[in-house]
Amino acid sequence: MAGARWILKRWPLFALGIAAAMLAIAHAFETFGHLPPCHLCLQQRQAYWDALFVSAIAVIMQIVRPTALTPRIASLALAAVFGYGAYLAGFHAGAEWKWWPAPASCASGGPGVSTAAIKALLSGHAVALPPCDRPAWIFVGLSMAGWNFLVSVLLVLVSLAAALPREKTR
Repeated sequence: MAGARWILKRWPLFALGIAAAMLAIAHAFETFGHLPPCHLCLQQRQAYWDALFVSAIAVIMQIVRPTALTPRIASLALAAVFGYGAYLAGFHAGAEWKWWPAPASCASGGPGVSTAAIKALLSGHAVALPPCDRPAWIFVGLSMAGWNFLVSVLLVLVSLAAALPREKTR
């Protein structure tokens, strides 16, 4: 329990590392797994970029002018950012399961964005993004969007726990 309190007290720093790791994982799937991101995948990444920004500002503020309130306010902001990320991931997973239609911006059946596709685009050819309603990768029955939803919900819960006032220990 003491370890959990220690992490919650420093949650913006941990959130910074987790957001960076999630972005690195997404880029690794793209680069090494050759799985180009669809439109909704890129939107989900934006939530992690926003979390990086919020947590970096909180960490810097704690170094420059430490207060007990800064990590709690940052944790509430991070809960909102991760909550939006959970919404995006849940929406994307629902579109993959055909529970609702994907946005019109996702209606493409092309091979995805690669270096060759970017070169083709620069030379005036049309390039299609991968469709949002077909998972590119599934593990234990969940797509990347499904896993991202679960991770994002967990991050919301931890962020909310970090925002709660804690009893003073002697």
